[in-house]
Amino acid sequence: MTLRIGNFSGFYGDRFDALREMLTGGELDVLTGDYLAELTMLILGRDRLKDPGAGYARTFLRQLEECLGTVHDKRVKIVTNAGGLNPAGLAARVRELSERLGVPLRVAHVEGDDLTAAHPGSLAAHAYLGGFGIAACLRAGADVVVTGRVTDAALVTGPAAAHFGWPADAYDRLAGAVVAGHVLECGTQATGGNYAFFTEGPGDVGRPGFPLAELHEDGTAVITKHPGTGGFVDVGTVTAQLLYETAGARYAGPDVTARLDTVRLRQDGPDRVRIEGVRGEAPPPTLKVGRNRLGGFRNEVVFVLTGLDVEAKAALVRRQLAPALGKVADARWELVRTDRPDAATEETASALLRLVVRDADQQAVGRALSGAAVELALASYPGFHVLAPPGKGAPYGVFEDACVPQDAVEHVAVLPDGRRVSVAPAPDSAALEDVPEPPPPGPPPDGPTRRAPLGLVAGARSGDKGGNANVGVWARSDAAWSWLAHALTVDRFRALLPETAPLPVTRHVLPRLRALNFVVEGVLGEGVAAQARFDPQAKALGEWLRSRHLDIPEALL
Repeated sequence: MTLRIGNFSGFYGDRFDALREMLTGGELDVLTGDYLAELTMLILGRDRLKDPGAGYARTFLRQLEECLGTVHDKRVKIVTNAGGLNPAGLAARVRELSERLGVPLRVAHVEGDDLTAAHPGSLAAHAYLGGFGIAACLRAGADVVVTGRVTDAALVTGPAAAHFGWPADAYDRLAGAVVAGHVLECGTQATGGNYAFFTEGPGDVGRPGFPLAELHEDGTAVITKHPGTGGFVDVGTVTAQLLYETAGARYAGPDVTARLDTVRLRQDGPDRVRIEGVRGEAPPPTLKVGRNRLGGFRNEVVFVLTGLDVEAKAALVRRQLAPALGKVADARWELVRTDRPDAATEETASALLRLVVRDADQQAVGRALSGAAVELALASYPGFHVLAPPGKGAPYGVFEDACVPQDAVEHVAVLPDGRRVSVAPAPDSAALEDVPEPPPPGPPPDGPTRRAPLGLVAGARSGDKGGNANVGVWARSDAAWSWLAHALTVDRFRALLPETAPLPVTRHVLPRLRALNFVVEGVLGEGVAAQARFDPQAKALGEWLRSRHLDIPEALL
């Protein structure tokens, strides 16, 4: 018995047509839509300030309106976290849509994640719930299930538990569903999107198809996509997504802790990757809580420095603006040397000097910066201009995470008939502990080496978790893995990425994936909404690493 679960959204703003494409492209039992991220919760929180009835992903309603008849005719279940901060409100809008279009659908939703009242000063504080509230809704006959902040993988574990009748302590099978859910959650990242070796794949990644999982009762799964859609699915694309925004061997969630060091992947035909061997353990006794709050106000200006004397021009601007910045809480300068000598175009002859300011007082980062910067227009370095004038200063957010006991959260499934059913926490729990590092693989290949980019022999994918970033790096052959595991130590990682040198860096080894996962603490400051660095979500940190040169055995090149 196979359960076919597809994905039609990896974030709030993903491809609008994906719901229709997935419904019409092939057979499915369930379609999941993931709309929530740390930054999204802040955006929805600000929406709710303006309108208490808001707080959900409006895009989902427009997508569903186009496809409601197809959903009904094909009897596909829709499970989505688009409810955001207001799942009851979105569920009510879906019912209204169903009545207006004359398409009968049974709608349910999940509550209990909202802990904002217990966290004064927060725009949004939400616990990450598991999948058994979703399962209760589906078992009660729901056609559409709307949730708030559940784990991304819960969108898959819930339907799987409902379909196969898994009990709450079926940890191995639940862990298999978690791994499949983690692969699906970011949509086309599993089918060639954002993939390190995108130029080598058998499919065109110009418009990748969305992924689906064929789940089996024993927890194994096959990741694939609808026939004829773009992109491709292979062991590399699935490995990349498994490493995305994870850390060590234990991947903890509210339903189960999945052991990523037990995952086995194998190609099962064109665009088919089988996931098997996944083992699970009891989840931790606590739930993660994501808290978003306003951190203050932020502004920035980018000065363009063209031609000769770039360093001297930058020093002049900094000296001229120093008096105006004296009372600003945080002012950061960064000179980006994009200029080239004897350049054929003005743009390639120019460097960028970026100033970012933050303060609790909007006027301090607004008028103080904009007035002082504009006044330099005729009184600074030769060729003075900026990419855009600074504005009044905009609010920025801060993400923090905390934990609460599982039984401190009232997880409730609101069924299609309005009945409210409490969802019990996991029957067991186990404190998280690091897995001992496995023994290293055999020695790397002998012979001469050549200075070359790491990316010639290794893929990478990186992402954010609050203020931390992870960089997953994997090899595509056993020989390359033997070299990578020995060569890419924490010290070498820090040397290749100097921004990480003063920060705590932890290396996790996942031999079955031929992968290393590095977690860099604090590199993103107070999280993506604070925009503390050039790449605030660390999306390209892995690609920077792959571009760095080191001595690689010629046998691997």
